[in-house]
Amino acid sequence: HFLVRGAEEPWQRYMRANYVFLDPAERDRCLKKNYHSPRPEQFFKPYFDKVQGLDEPTQLQWVDMHTWMLYDILLKADRMSMANSLELRVPFLDRNMLDVALSIPQKYRSGKESTKIALRGAAMKQLPESVAHRKKLGFPVPLNDWLREDKYYNMVKEKFTGPVAEKFFNVDEIMRLLDDHKAGKAKNMTKIWSFYSFILWYELYFVNTQAPAGIY
Repeated sequence: HFLVRGAEEPWQRYMRANYVFLDPAERDRCLKKNYHSPRPEQFFKPYFDKVQGLDEPTQLQWVDMHTWMLYDILLKADRMSMANSLELRVPFLDRNMLDVALSIPQKYRSGKESTKIALRGAAMKQLPESVAHRKKLGFPVPLNDWLREDKYYNMVKEKFTGPVAEKFFNVDEIMRLLDDHKAGKAKNMTKIWSFYSFILWYELYFVNTQAPAGIY
């Protein structure tokens, strides 16, 4: 996967790190209908065309700001915080901070040996070195492990064999993904979670008039 992405153009590999199915044929086997949908990277090419004269890291940052941040990560953070009556602040997106960040030359943003060079340098003035040079960490949830536990496996199995799954998916294929994951034969968490999330969403908005407690 890493080698294939490295041989592609920036607009082609931009989304491949986040692909649920690396092979569209595998995705199509799980669907009851062939939707003839374009590959996800096709949606990003127009954005890269607008900044093709810039260096690659700047291209990636520009597309991030106009797609992923705007329509994904910031949108989700805003919705989830507001849904729980939390006022969320994102200090690195302060307008003055953003103006400074956009003015930093690429060589001070990242290199072959280090990332976030200017940010880490600024952090060194206020924070311990171990913090300033800490590796990037996300906010992972142990779904890989949970889906191998009977409790959560059975929750997903109930939906994978239910009427919504039967309407849209090849049940044998999505159950194979779930069973292989539980048995430790494969790591199918992102695929399983994608189908499961769709089923819950569809039930909530197109089947049920009221969300059952403890599921949604």
